[in-house]
Amino acid sequence: MRRGSIVRLTIYGVLAGIVASVVAVLVPWLPTSASEEMDRIEFTFWFTTVICIAVFAVVAAAIVYSVLNFRVQPEDETDGPPIHGHTGLEIVWTAIPAVLVTAISIVSAIVLAKNDNTGPNPLRISVTAQQFAWKFEYPGGDKVVSGELVLPVNRPVKLTLHSLDVIHAFWVPEFGQKSDAVPGIETTLVITPNRVGEYAIVCTELCGLGHSTMRAPVRVVQQAAYEKYLADEAAGGAPDETSGAAVFTTAGCGGCHAFAPAGTDSQVGPSLDAVDPQGQPLKDFLLESIEDPNAVLASGYQPDVMPNTYDKSLSEEQLDALVQYLVDGQEGSE
Repeated sequence: MRRGSIVRLTIYGVLAGIVASVVAVLVPWLPTSASEEMDRIEFTFWFTTVICIAVFAVVAAAIVYSVLNFRVQPEDETDGPPIHGHTGLEIVWTAIPAVLVTAISIVSAIVLAKNDNTGPNPLRISVTAQQFAWKFEYPGGDKVVSGELVLPVNRPVKLTLHSLDVIHAFWVPEFGQKSDAVPGIETTLVITPNRVGEYAIVCTELCGLGHSTMRAPVRVVQQAAYEKYLADEAAGGAPDETSGAAVFTTAGCGGCHAFAPAGTDSQVGPSLDAVDPQGQPLKDFLLESIEDPNAVLASGYQPDVMPNTYDKSLSEEQLDALVQYLVDGQEGSE
């Protein structure tokens, strides 16, 4: 190949690389990292992206050069010269991609291994998923359960995931890590938050009509603030988990139903502010509707939408508290 051709190929490749780099850098492809695991994921992403940009630049340069220099001239219908494959080139363009893919695989394997390593003393938090809410149980002498995930900054956390009904998925975009919560199986997820702030858990498995509402707040705070949060919760800073308001929140009722006392306005299911008991005592009707949602369907709503597992996932005390909470809300709205 003549020197002029090499220069043109180089120019085409540099221009293609610049265009691809500008697109890669200026478009915010990833959320702002808030964990060590996300930092490693970002490194893998950019490591792969740099390789892809280099390959794109070479291929684009070859295509542009070929189009400009070897295109068929107008009215030329002759066959091109017979050309045999070049064994050396074939070996090179097979070996180089193989090396690059192997490099990406090695980096990815190292990152996966590190992201699954909690170290010797992780903070262990139990996470329970249920249509359409998250519940978190914190370690310690005093049992603390809440619908908010609070994590101390710069400390490895091992989340143990459970599901009470269908498959859900725990994901905080800024943390990078993601794992399914599967009924009957205990799964785990490691997170080491390194940025104080407020985030949101997103369920990424389609889990029913209320799937889009299945979110929960996450706060990353300093260690002292984390300990104060647990102490306040243990001392009664939040409603007891067996109170009607707490059951309404942790059972995910607000993800589907509007209920003014709880401040919810979802319209997946019928409003709980004005319940028609169909001639039954209100308490009996509400309990039946919770335990067997298909027994009496409100006009305009489909069967098999509301989970029918609450009689198993909630204790008798919790069911009674929830029903009374709904009854009191009805009376308060009259």
